[in-house]
Amino acid sequence: MPGTIIDATKDRMHKTVVALGHEFSTVRTGRASGSIFEKITIEYYGATSPLLQIASVNAPEANLLVISPYDRTAIGAIEKAILASDLGLNPSNDGVIIRVPIPSLTEERRREFVKMCSKYAEESRVGVRNTRRDANEQLKKSEKDAKISQDDLRRAEAEIQKLTDANIHEIDEMLKRKELEIMEV
Repeated sequence: MPGTIIDATKDRMHKTVVALGHEFSTVRTGRASGSIFEKITIEYYGATSPLLQIASVNAPEANLLVISPYDRTAIGAIEKAILASDLGLNPSNDGVIIRVPIPSLTEERRREFVKMCSKYAEESRVGVRNTRRDANEQLKKSEKDAKISQDDLRRAEAEIQKLTDANIHEIDEMLKRKELEIMEV
């Protein structure tokens, strides 16, 4: 019984850390990366579609992204969506592809990105702690219902605390790496 609760807890905590990695990948650094367009959606044939589903994005240079729509009629909509986003980018198209130059980040903008990443990391830490709390409540309920012994409860709680500490440490390490990546000139 405690093993299934621990396994479920481990899985939920892992998913929280993976989600943080995904959030970090959408934060712009000094290098050009197509992942910054993950949150951009385009009105395409009456439906809202993610940009990455209707176009391919390549980074031929460190400070340039090239978007090749699968359907050329979407070029105008893609360009409008990029301009309307909060990325601060100025795309230009030649009727076939869209070129998006990635300007250098200012020190102030870099600090804003670091703050945003710190917020994402804190939300993930809270998620991991909430998972720990839920698991401990499940274990205490099982012990109260006489499904597990007090010794099993203590061992399982210790195991969950180890998982919590390990996942929070991983989140902190991810944040440090992302901060270095952002602040790198």
